[in-house]
Amino acid sequence: MRGSRRTVALTGAGVSVPSGIPDFRTPESGLWANVDPMEVAHIDVFERDPARFWSYYRPRFHSLRDKRPNAAHEALVELERRRLLDGVITQNIDRLHRSAGSQNVVEVHGSIATSSCRSCEVKFTLEEVDALFDGDGVAICAACGGAVKPDVVLFGEILPEEAMRQAHELAAGAELMLCVGSSLVVHPVAGLPEVTLASGGKLAIVTKGATPYDGDAVLKLEGEVDEELAQLIATLGQP
Repeated sequence: MRGSRRTVALTGAGVSVPSGIPDFRTPESGLWANVDPMEVAHIDVFERDPARFWSYYRPRFHSLRDKRPNAAHEALVELERRRLLDGVITQNIDRLHRSAGSQNVVEVHGSIATSSCRSCEVKFTLEEVDALFDGDGVAICAACGGAVKPDVVLFGEILPEEAMRQAHELAAGAELMLCVGSSLVVHPVAGLPEVTLASGGKLAIVTKGATPYDGDAVLKLEGEVDEELAQLIATLGQP
């Protein structure tokens, strides 16, 4: 990191596990362990049966509302403060990078921070959404009565063009990409490390379990992400 003139971080669900947020694929405890995501978190489900959609997403909103950043988020903030990190590309929707204080964050899957009316496009904060539910458990716009959807990318939706453009630009310009808490298998985001490699950059991976890029990485750490990144800060010493 000291030798890299441009470093970016790519984070996945694992970076938020120390904050008490389950990842997606861990057997029995992952978010998808006891539910088929295509049956509750697909755009077709939202449009066809919004009550079913919100029966899954509303409790998730409540569970995420009080979560706080952990030492991994804080380490990335510190690296940015020291001008050793140019930006964070995240697959997470939990808004914890921004809560921790990261400034340049690209949320490629959106964020639970806001929800929007599909008709009039009025936005509601996470705190405001709870007051929008009708008797059927569906969030209805207070302005026009339209359907309200979280500003997150659901299955069946295309990732935001501008967010992916920014992410690709960061990846292409990186001399080092620090991949944290991601299995690097969900595309198109999983293709970003290849963009860095193709541009002559290097990869460092901090995550549990294997990834498709382990053989390409100059470093692979499999400890707890909060402990590994805290140790990185300690190793770098005082700025």
